[in-house]
Amino acid sequence: MLDHVSIGVADQPRSKTFYDAVMVPLGYSCLSEAPGSLGYGRDQVALWVLEVERPVPADMASGLHFCFAAPSRDAVRAFHAAALAHGGSDNGKAGLRADYGDHYFAAFAIDPDGYRIEAYCGSDS
Repeated sequence: MLDHVSIGVADQPRSKTFYDAVMVPLGYSCLSEAPGSLGYGRDQVALWVLEVERPVPADMASGLHFCFAAPSRDAVRAFHAAALAHGGSDNGKAGLRADYGDHYFAAFAIDPDGYRIEAYCGSDS
């Protein structure tokens, strides 16, 4: 349904450090880099990270979050570890979420600008 999503951040170098680290375990990378913009994806850009004057304020009660597909449970674990090591904060350690489904394995983090992000794997490996 969606071709891509764009988010606004306050500090592009800080966001690049963070997103470069959390995307690698998931099989994604920075495919486009220009002053004020970073584009992440596998074959094409699906997430744009844009340095903007007024990023949307973090709002934990908004329900907004972004979930990235992970190729394995180990990738989910590595995503979470990378987030915490590169300026993010914990919003739910890697593990099964039985209330979401029998095989729903996910981890949750908050990026340096307050965006809630998730990595998810639906297989047993």
